[in-house]
Amino acid sequence: MRDVSLSLLWLPLAGYLLGSIPFGILLTRIFGGGDIRAAGSGNIGATNVTRVAGPTAGVLTLILDGLKGAAAVWLAAHFTNYNATWMTATGLAALVGHCFPVWLKFRGGKGVATAAGMFLALCWPAALGAIGIFVLVVIFSRFVSLGSIAAAAAMPLLIYLLWAPHFSPHLAPPPSVTLGAFAAAMLVVYKHDANIQRLVEGREPKFAFSKESKDRDAE
Repeated sequence: MRDVSLSLLWLPLAGYLLGSIPFGILLTRIFGGGDIRAAGSGNIGATNVTRVAGPTAGVLTLILDGLKGAAAVWLAAHFTNYNATWMTATGLAALVGHCFPVWLKFRGGKGVATAAGMFLALCWPAALGAIGIFVLVVIFSRFVSLGSIAAAAAMPLLIYLLWAPHFSPHLAPPPSVTLGAFAAAMLVVYKHDANIQRLVEGREPKFAFSKESKDRDAE
């Protein structure tokens, strides 16, 4: 096992600050949508940005929020010679930064894109599996929140089963990675608590794949 140096404690802090960049707010303002926190669901994530500022702003938010998680993991990989523990800790810190940014009084997004970016950099087969689950659930249910919850819940198992072998001489990931995956999944699900309540009560809005279907859902 590689030595864990206290001199590397700046990595999670850097990850947190990186994750706390509110791209959803910035892009919504750039695209003329005003303050995203006062429109739609009030969330700063890509889904609400798409509703308020349009698909271009939404896609850019999705990509940039994902890059925050990936960049945090790559940063740790560069400075620790691919130490899985530091990579996981720094990626998780970026996720915490997105969900609880100090600049926004700790009221951030739900972390789905940032978690996806984190796991794409940490273990891309598991991340692709989770993305596949997300897409299937959204297609069949048309609930983005349900797809996000399902993908997050599946991630710890996918990480365990599909851990990239070059990271470890063992088939299973290190305990730090497993615990990090559970922590990330629990955080994403926790941030969807209001969505879970609306799903139970039948009040959760469905995702519209076209303007026509959106109008039909509104009737």
